[in-house]
Amino acid sequence: MFEGFDGWLRVDDKPYSVSEFLERTNFTLERELSEVALEGEVGSFKVNQGKWVFFELKDNGGSVSCFLPLHQLAVKLRDGMKIEVLAQPKVTRWGKFSLTIRRIIPRGEGDIKKSLEFLKKKLAREGLFDLARKRELPSEIQTIGVISSTGAAGYIDFLKILDNRWGGMRILTVNTQVQGVGAPAQIVQGLSLLNQCPEVDIIAIVRGGGSADDLAAFNDEELARAIAASKIPVITGIGHEVDESLADLAADIRASTPSNAAERLTRDRRALAQQMATRLYEAKRYLITRISEAREMNQAKLQAIHDVVMREISQVAKRVAESRKLLDTLNPERVLERGYAIVRGDAGNIVAGQELELTTKDYLVVTRVKNVRERIHPSSGKLAVTRVKNDNENIPKKETVSKKGTIPKKEDYA
Repeated sequence: MFEGFDGWLRVDDKPYSVSEFLERTNFTLERELSEVALEGEVGSFKVNQGKWVFFELKDNGGSVSCFLPLHQLAVKLRDGMKIEVLAQPKVTRWGKFSLTIRRIIPRGEGDIKKSLEFLKKKLAREGLFDLARKRELPSEIQTIGVISSTGAAGYIDFLKILDNRWGGMRILTVNTQVQGVGAPAQIVQGLSLLNQCPEVDIIAIVRGGGSADDLAAFNDEELARAIAASKIPVITGIGHEVDESLADLAADIRASTPSNAAERLTRDRRALAQQMATRLYEAKRYLITRISEAREMNQAKLQAIHDVVMREISQVAKRVAESRKLLDTLNPERVLERGYAIVRGDAGNIVAGQELELTTKDYLVVTRVKNVRERIHPSSGKLAVTRVKNDNENIPKKETVSKKGTIPKKEDYA
């Protein structure tokens, strides 16, 4: 019997046992619908034994039972709340069809906000958002790992600004969903993949603006934990400046938009060129000023040296002039010009009858000594005594100068 049914029913006469049937059913569900996304309203929410969460997901046309462990509940649920879930369908051993919930995303701005605040407090208590664990941007960025939807406007703007501002950077992109219930798991997988690339300097998670529902994927607990655990620094550029997600809080650097993320990761080459031109101009002015100051300083030093040298020369010249004047005064020729005469002879023994030579300004006179008298200098305060010496007496060796070159008269020797 049941001939012609393949898969669900046996083709022979032996039917399935109940347990076999349930096993085959779950196998087929897992193969065909390993994960399914559903949207609906929460009903009959309850927690059993402090361990298990049960609720109904329903709409106007039907409902389905849902189950998950309490420790996996990252969203504060209540009856009437609209949510989106990622779940695995399953038939229990009692034959009841249910969904095992993998992820929950609130739908509706009020519910999203409440759920976000609940999870934010939980993660903050664990220290995931502490400033102490956040890292600075790398000083030199050569390779950027990007997680985004490659068809999204935010991603295109991000790449455009990177190229316009600097260019030449290497970009490794992991294409993922950036909204919807399946997006968090894909982004987590992208983080894991990029963390295995040692050449990546920083990871950028970017997504353009959208509604609260559109950005709800970035308030996922698993995603926030994966960002905080990343070995490579993470920068987020999600939504607009007013949008703040758990991913932003967990990241090392939060940019207000994808464009702002690109700006923070690069330098503006035009601004850098202008900055370099300004620095060169300032350096030129500085060097010119320093050279001018050095020149003025050197000129002042040279002038000071010149003044010192000139003073020394003037003093030396003055001393030379004084010495010259003194030498000129002591020059025998100057004495002769004043009317004196120089007497030369045997200075060791001057006696009467000795021949002497007299030098005047204009003449050389040879004379003979007729008489010798001893003279006492007036400065001694004594009277002059005249004594005639005989030929055997000696006179001390000296030159005698007579006034006005007058040749002694005969009676002077009497």
